[in-house]
Amino acid sequence: MYQIDKTTWCGRSLFAMFFVINVLGCSHFHAPQKISAIDQIGSFLIQEVKAQQLSSRSEIIKLLDNPAYSVKKSNRFLIKHKQNVAALLLQTMHSQSVTQAIVDLSESHATQTKEWVTLALQLYPIDAYRIVEQLYADSAIKSATLESAALLAGLDPARIFPATASSNLDYRIVPLIHSASLTVYNQTEETNTRVWFKPNSTTQWLPALSLQWEPIQGAMSGSIVHLAAQTEYDVKLQFIKENEVVDEKLYSFRTRPNSPPIDPEKVYSLADIYKGGQLNLTALGIQGSEDGWALIKGDGVEIIASEGDNAAIDIGSQSYVKFENINVKGGRLYGISAKKAHHVWIDGCNISEFGRIAGEMRDGVAYENTESTKAINYDSGIFLQETGVVTIENCEIHSPNEKANHWGYGHPYGPSALLLAARHSVEEYRGQYIVRNNRFYGSDKHRFNDVIESRANARAWGGFLRDSAIYSNYLGYANDDIIELDGGQSNVLFYNNEIEQGYCGISAIPNMLGPSYIFNNYIHNLGDERQKAWAAIKLGGLMSTPAGIVNIFENLVVTNSNGIAAAGFNGDYTFWANVKNNVLIHDKYWSKMGQGIYDIEQFSGSKFTNNLIFNTRISAPTVLANIGENFYHPWSEQTDIAEQIKDSGASFNLELEQQFFIPNFSQTSNLMQNTLANTNASVDETTSEFTINFEHLPIKSFDTQDKDGDYQISDNGGAITLYGNTWKSVPVYVVLTPETVLELEVKNNGFGEIVGIAFENDNALTSANVYKFAGSQKWSNDTFKYTTIDEFETLSIPVGSLNIETFDRLVLVMDDDKPASKASQVSFKNLRFIEPKAIQQSDINSVIRVGKWSE
Repeated sequence: MYQIDKTTWCGRSLFAMFFVINVLGCSHFHAPQKISAIDQIGSFLIQEVKAQQLSSRSEIIKLLDNPAYSVKKSNRFLIKHKQNVAALLLQTMHSQSVTQAIVDLSESHATQTKEWVTLALQLYPIDAYRIVEQLYADSAIKSATLESAALLAGLDPARIFPATASSNLDYRIVPLIHSASLTVYNQTEETNTRVWFKPNSTTQWLPALSLQWEPIQGAMSGSIVHLAAQTEYDVKLQFIKENEVVDEKLYSFRTRPNSPPIDPEKVYSLADIYKGGQLNLTALGIQGSEDGWALIKGDGVEIIASEGDNAAIDIGSQSYVKFENINVKGGRLYGISAKKAHHVWIDGCNISEFGRIAGEMRDGVAYENTESTKAINYDSGIFLQETGVVTIENCEIHSPNEKANHWGYGHPYGPSALLLAARHSVEEYRGQYIVRNNRFYGSDKHRFNDVIESRANARAWGGFLRDSAIYSNYLGYANDDIIELDGGQSNVLFYNNEIEQGYCGISAIPNMLGPSYIFNNYIHNLGDERQKAWAAIKLGGLMSTPAGIVNIFENLVVTNSNGIAAAGFNGDYTFWANVKNNVLIHDKYWSKMGQGIYDIEQFSGSKFTNNLIFNTRISAPTVLANIGENFYHPWSEQTDIAEQIKDSGASFNLELEQQFFIPNFSQTSNLMQNTLANTNASVDETTSEFTINFEHLPIKSFDTQDKDGDYQISDNGGAITLYGNTWKSVPVYVVLTPETVLELEVKNNGFGEIVGIAFENDNALTSANVYKFAGSQKWSNDTFKYTTIDEFETLSIPVGSLNIETFDRLVLVMDDDKPASKASQVSFKNLRFIEPKAIQQSDINSVIRVGKWSE
């Protein structure tokens, strides 16, 4: 482990940081001085009134006359209504709450009630929906007055009466394939929780991340990740007060399967139903049902749109439909489109050559023809309008007909790979997008606008909206954002992706309904076609379009731009973020560039914890942020480590103290996760172990070796049997020490060429990583021998002493290219990695994986 001279860190580096921040301050705070809003403007002004000991309306009006308070567009109401703002602030201090202040003022100035309410909602934008809800429940103010005031303040009418979903629900659980969200309504900001989960078939509870305050719906909400598909889970929610459990709730759910149920009567071969031009599902009458989806299978026939077809495949509102292995070309606007559909699954499709072609260029921007009044925009490989419950996997979207302009010609216009608006008319079908294992990409000179673009991204119901997961994708080559999460982001997850070559990596501006999660991504090599970029992750708009929190965990960012940076939305640069354990390395520096964190407004609710930040141009960490306790990871001044990180590829092993582990999110050794969960472990316990359960892990074909792919799981997931010529891998992340041992039981029927295991880091076979137990083929790694037939024998593999540095998957091998008269088979059971506890506590506990992990 690298050691830090803390005296040097506190001296030289903090001096450098003080210098950097002061330089930045001079570049941003011109006359009139712009005062950072550390909280909602109402709370901030009351703090100022108290600090300056102001007691009269005239004194407060003089305070409000300072242009610094109204420089932001969202605060300009202060000048127009400063007399009443002053009165409301005084009354709020006197009444001890803003809602009581409104009630008191409305009793003495009844004709101005609507204005008091409107001003309160503008002064407290994050609490606005709660204020309306409380006034509706506890005051005599008419609902029509409240509704009118709320609309004047810019609140969403759909959320005013009833003010939240809590009117009808106590809680909601929404499972996806590998994650699930839990939202508990009728809560307050002071609510504290602990969350535990476990597969229903086990007894050991595992810790999850605590739920977070969601002010728009008055709820506590959060996600549980890294779950197994099609598995029953139990959840235990504990309510905590003064570190004691005061209440406990138990829930259960089942994750979704990796593929939908198919109606065998509705399986269509493309050659049988496609006659050229557009494939129109409405005209063909193709759709399925909840119990049996329709399946359209590609069979080598390409779908090629005719001239004038707006889409090559028009789903319309047909639902419960899966497309599999179809090549799609053309479409005047879209490759595939749907409107008001739900339950759509697109798997293994290749989509290209879609969208309009420019007939005229005006100042670098493409127009369809000389009569066009609007630039070419919103063309896309897949366009899903008012459509929800969608899975897109194993697809490639590339080669649009036109390209987007860059920011040098103004805001980019042009095509996207995926364009979506997830607000279906039925609440049950809203959001719930799974976008995984895809490659969406442009090229250096032929770029998308955004690779994944959301519509209505200034609305809480815009974009992915809720309960969606975008993971394990490669996304590249845009002149604006690689992906827009903007709009509704309630339990929207973006993780394990690689992104490059965009002006901005991830846009989460604004987040109007959180929490959202951005974690374990590899963001590198940013730049539009001019190689200019702003940030890996951009945030903003908290006060103007409130109010969701963005969680940013354990991403690996290596760029020549900013890391996590504010951007203006309606003139509002404020954001609310929980930023922890990220690695942010930058190699360019000037006043607004090369910052690990660039937070202009420094909202008090944001937290920055244990982030490794370094700028190689000046050999120091650079930020504009409110630097609190544990802001930096200790390696944030280590030049040699920064260089290692730049050369490490998509992931990096980061050492840290146990207090900074993020339950259920941190990609640690499985042994470490087991120890964190075992809160009642005996102090005399001498070993720790991680046992593989095949029902809880994705089982994948390995390399090109898996010819038969035939296997069976038994013993409640504790055993697996392979038949014929079958190679299967399971993900396993164990940080090796010299003491690590793999213990397993093996049974082989005496047939086969290689029976064994392999420790691999990718999906390509490395012969030196294969360890043979039995079989007729000669193999160099054959030290660990299976010595019997048709009986289980226990083998112990001292993995820590082998020539293996790291691995992220265990491969089970039944190789039999030349089968005998009897089919070969092998069973593996009770596979467990064992670690002496003393080693585990000192070594394993200190390592997490930052960035993208291998598939």
